[in-house]
Amino acid sequence: MAPAEQENDEIHCRLDELLAERGMTLTRLSELVGVSVVNLSVLKNDRARAIRFSTLRAICDALGCEVGELLVISREAPST
Repeated sequence: MAPAEQENDEIHCRLDELLAERGMTLTRLSELVGVSVVNLSVLKNDRARAIRFSTLRAICDALGCEVGELLVISREAPST
């Protein structure tokens, strides 16, 4: 896929949904993975620009999920 075709693709973090499915709070996840609630909130609200692999793995381990369940590509229709 050419870069121009990817402009409308965004990575969406499903952290909120996964927490709800597991009955877990952001505070509890923060305790389990050793990442601040503020940083997890940035990730949850799709405002993160990067994530360390070690953090990603810790979150997935704590939630019992795979990376592809946590991060998905959201394809938006191009603006005309």
